[in-house]
Amino acid sequence: MVNAAVVEGVLERITYANEESGYTVARVDTGRGSGDLLTVVGALLGAQPGESLRMEGRWGSHPQYGKQFTVENYTTVLPATIQGIRRYLGSGLIKGIGPRIADRITEHFGTDTLDVIETDPGRLIEVPGLGPKRTKLIGAAWEEQKAIKEVMVFLQGVGVSTSIAVRIYKKYGDASISVVRNQPYRLAADVWGIGFLTADRIAQAVGIPHDSPDRVKAGLQYALSQSTDQGHCFLPEEQLIADAVKLLQVDTGLVIDCLAELAADPEGVVREKVPGAEDGSPVTAVYLVPFHRAEISLAGRLTRLLRTDEDRMPAFRDVVWDKALAWLARRTGAELAPEQQAAVRLALTCKVAVLTGGPGCGKSFTVRSVVELARAKQAKVVLAAPTGRAAKRLAELTGADASTVHRLLELKPGGDAAYDADRPLDADLVVVDEASMLDLLLANKLVKAVPPGAHLLLVGDVDQLPSVGAGEVLRDLLAEGDGAARSASGRGGGRVAGGTVPAVRLTRIFRQAQQSGVVTNAHRINSGVPPLTTGLKDFFLFAEEDAEAAARLTVDVVARRIPAKFGLDPRRDVQVLAPMHRGPAGAGALNGLLQQAVTPARPDLPERRFGGRVFRVGDKVTQIRNNYEKGRNGVFNGTVGVVTALDADEQRLTVLTDEDEEVPYDFDELDELAHAYAVTIHRSQGSEYPAVVIPVTTSAWMMLQRNLLYTAVTRAKRLVVLVGSRRALGQAVRTVSAGRRHTALDHRLVGAM
Repeated sequence: MVNAAVVEGVLERITYANEESGYTVARVDTGRGSGDLLTVVGALLGAQPGESLRMEGRWGSHPQYGKQFTVENYTTVLPATIQGIRRYLGSGLIKGIGPRIADRITEHFGTDTLDVIETDPGRLIEVPGLGPKRTKLIGAAWEEQKAIKEVMVFLQGVGVSTSIAVRIYKKYGDASISVVRNQPYRLAADVWGIGFLTADRIAQAVGIPHDSPDRVKAGLQYALSQSTDQGHCFLPEEQLIADAVKLLQVDTGLVIDCLAELAADPEGVVREKVPGAEDGSPVTAVYLVPFHRAEISLAGRLTRLLRTDEDRMPAFRDVVWDKALAWLARRTGAELAPEQQAAVRLALTCKVAVLTGGPGCGKSFTVRSVVELARAKQAKVVLAAPTGRAAKRLAELTGADASTVHRLLELKPGGDAAYDADRPLDADLVVVDEASMLDLLLANKLVKAVPPGAHLLLVGDVDQLPSVGAGEVLRDLLAEGDGAARSASGRGGGRVAGGTVPAVRLTRIFRQAQQSGVVTNAHRINSGVPPLTTGLKDFFLFAEEDAEAAARLTVDVVARRIPAKFGLDPRRDVQVLAPMHRGPAGAGALNGLLQQAVTPARPDLPERRFGGRVFRVGDKVTQIRNNYEKGRNGVFNGTVGVVTALDADEQRLTVLTDEDEEVPYDFDELDELAHAYAVTIHRSQGSEYPAVVIPVTTSAWMMLQRNLLYTAVTRAKRLVVLVGSRRALGQAVRTVSAGRRHTALDHRLVGAM
């Protein structure tokens, strides 16, 4: 190493950290007594302020920031001075010790503090204010920290970051080193945040051969798993083999042999001939087992629901519709349009029905009408939506309780539901709003829980983005002859051609909605026509070609212009929706800029750094993976909330979610949270906000598609502001999403009928 050097010091603060690359800029106190802090840069992700570090690297100079030390690798060492010990203990590394308690402990034990905690932690009870419970907790936390450090030393040797090492230790405990050394590909399946690529890097470091069948099989399953993340339920066999050869850099013959072994394993993969997406000619589909089971199950259960002779709402078989609709008009104060009447009749007389249509076409009022009539006949109505915000909106609309689908089914750790075919919901009518968000696995769980004879109404806008998870359930239910549903909608209801699922598409935009620039432009975009951006009170474009300048302008619009002109709160009422996470105007970069503008650092504002993020009281955050063990019934991917408390002693942060639940997070669980001042348009599905700001720049060129922009615009209740390039906006309006997802649900439904 050129100019190789070693520096020791206490990490005082991290000024920048990139979570994806691990690159960190930090300030270190080298203990020279001058008060000057040294700038260090490099691979420091995972180190926490207060830790004493031994850093190997080289000296250099930055033209703007002067002398700095570039870190190649580091280890943590226990501090020797009272000041260092106090800083180390007060940093939040040991649960139960914050700055206040650290001061008391070091005052009492001085430089012997760490020896006492290590060899005789019971003596901590001598410190004023520390009772037996806190003393025991500190002792246990110290032991766990020590064990994690041992695992980390091993894992650092095979190129694993500290934050992932913590997850591995949490999963396997004392068996961590054994699993990593002997079964590294287990990590990709067992540990959230570790994909095949990380597991493969570890496997190579511990000597697993490049052409090991275990490696190839893990790579095939990874390729399929990646495809489900992109929305596919299966991959055509030829495409999977090609993807795996490219990923693994091994012979095609070896991949084919390993795929055959996986297909022979009941828990491996499933191969089946299905019609291809292009021309219907057969392709060999390869599924991960859970997706194959779910697709067959969902098609079968929908068919059984439709065909059963049981009917939990028999009163609607013989109803006099003119009278019923007249009663409804008196009750609601408004008459239904003919296509809305068709939808109401369909939902109350067919066991499964789909209601679709764009904004301003009366879906909400139609749903309210269905619920009113069902209640008038004493039917038990259950209302649900995929997100907390959508469920809250559905409850406000109907005046009845509504919950998320996850809470309705009481999903448990591992994803099993308390309600299923053996224990169905007590419901005569189940209404699910924002059904375009239902992925295959969740839709299957939901339909399993609908009792025979009950009616299921799925409501959603099929032109929006499909679900984040695999499948495009709503589109598949409408796939056979969507035009039939359109044409029949005005004449008493219509079945989808092919006799699969009865459906109505609402197409008429009501006069009140026509006055909204948001609604008008949503329909223009959906028709491939550029939106109007001048002369409207609720739809604006701030033109800016440069992506970085567009990002700064976006922040100004959110933090200053919208609050000044419309009186909206930038945190509560305004949501930035970005086409993608990366890039200068992506959600990642915008979150950093928006946090600085909306919730800047203050001396009196508690904060906690985790990886590349800093969390502060007042931050808008979102859960980024399902956690069935948090909160009353789990906290799910996409749940949004605000940080309301941060306790350094207890090492805990509290989030008030948009479902009005206070959820605590230990500091070592903060990898489950991300900032939500800006989110990707995909993550915004099912939510609605008073104002939406959408950066549309050429830096997101590959993501700019019509249904993406349409989805973003339809998230706004009152106001849309586009910021960016007219050229990028034109690209988004012109570009129709390339190709359907690989699913066979529509084929299975037709076959089942």
